[in-house]
Amino acid sequence: MADDLGIGDVGCYGNTTIRQGRENGLWVQRTPNIDRLAADGVRLTQHLAAAPLCTPSRAAFLTGRYPLRSGMVSSQGLRVLRWTAVSGGLPPSEITFAKILKAKGYTTGLIGKWHLGLSCASPDDHCHHPLNHGFDHFYGMPFSMMADCERWELSEKRAVLESRLDVCFQLVALATLTLTIGKLTHLIPGASWTLVIWSAVVCLLLFATSCLVGALIMHADCFLMRNHSIAEQPMRSQRTTPLMLQEVSSFVKRHKQGPFLLFVSFLHVHTPLVTTENFRGRSPHGLYGDNTEEMDWMVGQILETLDTEGLTNSTLVYFTSDHGGSLEARFGNNQYGGWNGIYKGGKGMGGWEGGIRVPGIFRWPGVLPAGRVIHEPTSLMDIFPTVVHLAGGQVPQDRVVDGRDLLALLQGTARHSDHEFLMHYCESFLHAARWHQHDRGAVWKVHFTTPIFQPDGAGACYGQIVCPCSGNRVTLHAPPLLFDLSRDPSEAHALTPDTEPSFHQVVETVARAVVAHRQTLIPVPLQLDAADNTWKPWLQPCCGRFPFCWCDRDADPR
Repeated sequence: MADDLGIGDVGCYGNTTIRQGRENGLWVQRTPNIDRLAADGVRLTQHLAAAPLCTPSRAAFLTGRYPLRSGMVSSQGLRVLRWTAVSGGLPPSEITFAKILKAKGYTTGLIGKWHLGLSCASPDDHCHHPLNHGFDHFYGMPFSMMADCERWELSEKRAVLESRLDVCFQLVALATLTLTIGKLTHLIPGASWTLVIWSAVVCLLLFATSCLVGALIMHADCFLMRNHSIAEQPMRSQRTTPLMLQEVSSFVKRHKQGPFLLFVSFLHVHTPLVTTENFRGRSPHGLYGDNTEEMDWMVGQILETLDTEGLTNSTLVYFTSDHGGSLEARFGNNQYGGWNGIYKGGKGMGGWEGGIRVPGIFRWPGVLPAGRVIHEPTSLMDIFPTVVHLAGGQVPQDRVVDGRDLLALLQGTARHSDHEFLMHYCESFLHAARWHQHDRGAVWKVHFTTPIFQPDGAGACYGQIVCPCSGNRVTLHAPPLLFDLSRDPSEAHALTPDTEPSFHQVVETVARAVVAHRQTLIPVPLQLDAADNTWKPWLQPCCGRFPFCWCDRDADPR
């Protein structure tokens, strides 16, 4: 699973610029390994994330359920888990496909990004940890790669915190100066030197925190874990790629004699686009293209490991991204986010295709037909029932599972996806719904809410990290917008009752499906709301005593 990769960034999905470049007078492919996966397997063209951001999308992927069902959403604009040391996360009561495969005798591993929480009440309870969700082995970032891990020109948290701390510092400094003058001139009754001193101390603390907040974030969130132990804090990003590949190779070699499940969750291609020297400056798309090409090379290294160990024909390989590319990730004239091809919108947009349509490639030689292309609507949630079925397990019957088994569709024994309707959420708000009308071969998309792009006429919410889901920065549509994706996949031409005779029938059919869907929802605590998504110092993992956290146990990784 790539992080923030746009569907248009991959050669087999139509990219002709990252895909090709001239070297030594010859044209070469830029994502050859991912393209080879597609050529040797099955490529899905309408593969959809259940959410347009990391935390909720990954929760849905692992559980096969809309993230609202597990509470992995927010109603307050807190779109993802914001710190490592928060009490929110994937609830222990949720069942992941890793849990089921582990129970069926599979050795299970996760290498890379997690971003689904760590602890609930104490730093050692590990209630949300990967090892508490079915994985036997974990090596990677419990949080997420972000620009603040490298003190980059873009920032997710540091810049905002520095700005707020600077304002507070200036206000307290002014108050300190006022109290001092008041004390010296006797113009402020009750002013005391004790109050002046304490005010000055607070002022100095605010100033020091403002200067150090970047380093504090790097130590608090940018570190690697091996199982329950911190391996490297803060992480040295330039060597993380070889460490991850070494970990993948080691896992496969150790467990090749028995069944295994390995989830490789890349840190690429999220900002700050950490790219090793061998790949810097190679792409016509700048640093983002370099990072994409390096990720493709990593895919190739993993496939080569399977070849070397004689596992290719007995291994199902799946490649995807957690959601669409980030359009707002730009600074000056430099674009640091992905390209979503012909699809409108991007990361953070719950309804528009560019935020949720992602690569979906399956390869299993001798079992899945090579070169097959499927245009049916499918979901990342479908991986849950598919791998559970392949492992001989049972899909849980005590809860709603929204994913559908893909095996028959992938093999060609089924003509259509089992999804008639798919819901598209932005946080806890339903922004759009999709209806696959089999008898007409149409895929209808109904938008109830869309973000207001900034500036006017733009295709994204520039000046923000992502578009909001609610409030005065969205438009509520009554009647809703309607598109026929089978004829207009770019969602460029909204249909009306004048241009589409079935307008009212389609809208009413989707409205009934939404009502039926909502009747299956059971209220649960929202893990991403402020109560569980605010930094709690007592939950901070630390090699030492925070903020003096430092260790490096990966000099010779095993």
